[in-house]
Amino acid sequence: MRLRALLESDQLGLRLLWGREELDRPVRGVMTTDLRDPSRYLHGDELVLTGLAWWRGAADAEPFVRLLAAAGVAGLAAGTAEFGSVPDELATACARHRLPLFAVAEEVGFADLTEHVVRQVSVERAGDLAAVVARHRRLTSAGGGPRAVLALLGSDLDLPAWLLTATGRPVADSGAGPLPAGVGAELAARRLAAGGAPPGPQRVALPAGGPGGGVYSLFPVPGEGLVPGPGAGSPADRRPALLADWLLAVRADTGDWPAERLALLDGVAGLVAVERDRREAARGVRRRLAQQVLELLTTSAPAAEVAARLRVAAPVLLPGRAGQDWQLVVARLSWPDAGFDTGPTARAVLEELLGDPTEPDAEVAVAHADGEAVALLPVCPLAEAGTPGAPVRAETLESAARHPLTAGLGTGGRLTLGVSSAVPEAEGLRGALREARHARRLAAARTEPVAVAGHDQLASHMVLLPFVPEDVRGAFSERLLDPLREYDRRHRAQLLPTLEAFLAEDGSWTRCAARLHLHVNTLRYRIGRIEQLTGRDLGRLEDAVDFLLALRLG
Repeated sequence: MRLRALLESDQLGLRLLWGREELDRPVRGVMTTDLRDPSRYLHGDELVLTGLAWWRGAADAEPFVRLLAAAGVAGLAAGTAEFGSVPDELATACARHRLPLFAVAEEVGFADLTEHVVRQVSVERAGDLAAVVARHRRLTSAGGGPRAVLALLGSDLDLPAWLLTATGRPVADSGAGPLPAGVGAELAARRLAAGGAPPGPQRVALPAGGPGGGVYSLFPVPGEGLVPGPGAGSPADRRPALLADWLLAVRADTGDWPAERLALLDGVAGLVAVERDRREAARGVRRRLAQQVLELLTTSAPAAEVAARLRVAAPVLLPGRAGQDWQLVVARLSWPDAGFDTGPTARAVLEELLGDPTEPDAEVAVAHADGEAVALLPVCPLAEAGTPGAPVRAETLESAARHPLTAGLGTGGRLTLGVSSAVPEAEGLRGALREARHARRLAAARTEPVAVAGHDQLASHMVLLPFVPEDVRGAFSERLLDPLREYDRRHRAQLLPTLEAFLAEDGSWTRCAARLHLHVNTLRYRIGRIEQLTGRDLGRLEDAVDFLLALRLG
């Protein structure tokens, strides 16, 4: 609204004391104050209301008005109840700083004036947002995409906003810059943890003292039809779709927004969802190519046929590049008593984790079959970690997925992934698929809701341990280590920690003694006691391996 509208309102009864030429100034808020210096609470374009309780004499006018003008307020409205009129010195100071000044009649309450301004500003902002939506429709018809609408939210409405994937990775922002590290994942985790909460803005308050602290409102951006679920029912039925949803995070508390503005921002989220559906449709070619390659790898198709199919896929997956190696990532999602195919959900998760959400042309090719998703990745083995085209590392993938996705899996839900090594030729893809599947089974033997294993872990004895029956593992560990546990319990001798440290230091007496802050003679006494209690010799390789396995199994 404009200052002119306040002066023209009969119900307010304001009287202009100075500033007729400034009445076209916009008013975007209102603040009541009797502080001598209210500048710290001002952001610009406010109508400042004051009862003049701060006034002690003529000398007070100049510094007060100077602070208001520097803060960029729209105007000043002074009450007459305190002195019967507005002091002439205040009008003179306002004229000097070109700040419009109104007199508020005694019978007009500041609360009524504040309510009038807030109501008018809210209505106009809703109209502004409607204009944003209309402008975005024109932009998207010309290919503006999600960045266009978020840029408008920032430039036209001064709303800091971020479009995030299900794991909190950024897709676009309103010009507010990237979120601090970890904030996107935390917002995504809060959204996923809400599970079957009804659609609409979700209020999330992050600690004010930390990075990115403040109140955020999260609007869902669903991908309709992306993930077929088990149908409407319990809140848990929504979890598969949540793992594929995006979200619009607005740094504002929408609890006091009018219904019209909420509805329009829901409309903005809907427009972004339309753009997302367009991106989803563009994934079809990559998915079909990956599906064809997967079918060839799982049948007895000759390597030459696989190579021919890869030559067809390369221009799509590697535009403008050649000579890349290939890497496979396998994923499987599971829920207790899931009566539906989880493959599409696993495919959506892999596409989100492995692609670049800010660059639609950098999508990955993912296929799914029998509840399993397989990603076909072109990589450059010499690329540094974190750069485009670098091979995927299991620990990096697990770190990116664990925090937000664990919240969305719910009770009993699991996501397990396996990562193959990079292979240079089509002939190696079949072996890479076996390798990735073995690694995924190794990850599934762990207990975490989100677990990833890489090809490098397949060369360790740890691969074998999860597949040993639990009763056999328990009996082996107890038989060898229980004498030490019992001795430690009775004498507090720290034999078990000493054994672990001795093996970790590869049997080096000096390094182990330094690690435990012991004299070497004390260490020799403890090792001798371990050998006496167990009947084993730590100088023999076989006995040392048995101790190591028993500790791992225990």
